[in-house]
Amino acid sequence: MFWRGFLLVVCDVCGLRGARVFQAYSGLRLCGECFVESVRSRVWGEVERWGLIEPGDSVLLAVSGGKDSYVMLESLALRYKASRLIGLSIIEGIPGYNREDDVRALVDFAKGYGVDVVVVSVRDYVGLSVYEMVREARSRGLVESACTFCGLSRRHIMDYYARMLGASKVATAHNLDDEVQTLVINMLRGDVIGVVKVHPLSPHPEGGVRRVKPLRKVYEWETAAYAMLRGFRFQETECMFIEENPTLRAKVRIALYDLEREHPGSLLRLLEYFDKTLQDAIKKVEPKGSTSTCSRCGALTTQGRGLCKLCELLERAGLTEPRYTRLRLSVKR
Repeated sequence: MFWRGFLLVVCDVCGLRGARVFQAYSGLRLCGECFVESVRSRVWGEVERWGLIEPGDSVLLAVSGGKDSYVMLESLALRYKASRLIGLSIIEGIPGYNREDDVRALVDFAKGYGVDVVVVSVRDYVGLSVYEMVREARSRGLVESACTFCGLSRRHIMDYYARMLGASKVATAHNLDDEVQTLVINMLRGDVIGVVKVHPLSPHPEGGVRRVKPLRKVYEWETAAYAMLRGFRFQETECMFIEENPTLRAKVRIALYDLEREHPGSLLRLLEYFDKTLQDAIKKVEPKGSTSTCSRCGALTTQGRGLCKLCELLERAGLTEPRYTRLRLSVKR
């Protein structure tokens, strides 16, 4: 709570309860209840604004057990029928990062809202954990970040389970910080396609499952505050690879945090400007039809590619027979 001398500062919204959270970008001092409601309203508003979840959709929720995924799961479970939602938690297999009790807590939490969670490991899917893939690759002289192995594996798994379970959308818990970092990185690289993909109306490949990001207008610090106020038991351990060979994302993250600290609301205004600026232009873009399938596993990939990105990466690392090649070919497109 906030105190001025001996006076309790009350919530600027309800005027009834003591303020517990200060939103620097809005200038509001909020009680726990009003703060939580402001986050939920923003999530629901973003979903409705861009049609991220439409009537008839079945949504696969990618939930890691971290604060962001708890906030996304609860916000959507309060808005949509549990029969339309199913969780997917992926165990990367990184020493000290994946804890069984955290996964159990997540599964139990989801059950409280009537949502089932499928738990799968990268090792069961690929044949090796992320840690083992990185170790094997480096033993062969391939210098590739652990994040690349992890990210490609996770996307592959999400796509596979979305198809197997009949989901029409995959929701990931990327927050505002994540989105702006991705936007800036693609701008710095001159990656126009990457920039367009950040927009919620970005066309997805024909035959592909659309990925949506309900938390894209919620700051990371807000998901942390929400989770603590709600008493969630979320995973707090950081990945052992996070400080290894700082990536461009890590450098952009630090720069954006400095900017936000000096000018509160900068990240939110930047993403909002981007959304409005490209909205009309993106509506005129036709869905991508130039897609192909991976000759090894059958996954959807870019036209002209013989192998999908994951199969290509694993081949470079000397892993030519990943376990998922047998799994994916059995799933009808």
